[in-house]
Amino acid sequence: MELTVLIPCLNEAETLAVCIRKARSFLSENNIDGEVLVSDNGSTDGSAQIAEAEGARVVSAPVRGYGSALITGCREAKGKYVIMGDADDSYDLHDLMPFLEKLREGYDLVIGNRFEGGIEKGAMPWSHRYIGNPFLSFVGRTRFHSRIKDFHCGLRGYDREAILALGLETTGMEYASEMIVKAELKGLKITQVPTTLKKDGRSGPSHLNSMHDGWRHLKFLLTYKKKP
Repeated sequence: MELTVLIPCLNEAETLAVCIRKARSFLSENNIDGEVLVSDNGSTDGSAQIAEAEGARVVSAPVRGYGSALITGCREAKGKYVIMGDADDSYDLHDLMPFLEKLREGYDLVIGNRFEGGIEKGAMPWSHRYIGNPFLSFVGRTRFHSRIKDFHCGLRGYDREAILALGLETTGMEYASEMIVKAELKGLKITQVPTTLKKDGRSGPSHLNSMHDGWRHLKFLLTYKKKP
């Protein structure tokens, strides 16, 4: 199988179905041998049942956390390549070809860049857009000699075996930083593509805790050192 579209999920009953439909449509319209895989992180709102009804394969991530769901999903994926995207419909999972094209060219990791692609009004708090994300990305670029401008974009593609070999282990939101840092240190071939972020479809609050998750990202970026 060429591609797994991986969707981490925790209580996303409002938007999960439309995300799966977009991903399946992308695979079908482009004649891609692939699957949609939902890594459920303990949902209690019927998300897993919705995913199965929409034709996705569902696996259960036993440890709570964004990173945990993605680590489990990567291990269980059947595709040579994986493209991961959030279940809140903030990224268009029907528009994944720029990521797959770069993977087919031989890149190990393809990161979306929301600052280049465009951020819809209301899609990202101003403090994240103008302070948090730019600052944390700057720290990451400086410390690890990276060219990636959006360290925290949740839409990204990768070669499954290459990422599994990195031994990613953080269970929270800082997983996004860990993936780039370890990929840079390992010398993987990395690139970025413009990505549009729109306001998500949730009626409730985001799972992101700005201060808590921002601190976890910063702590990881400042304290992680390459193991001998």
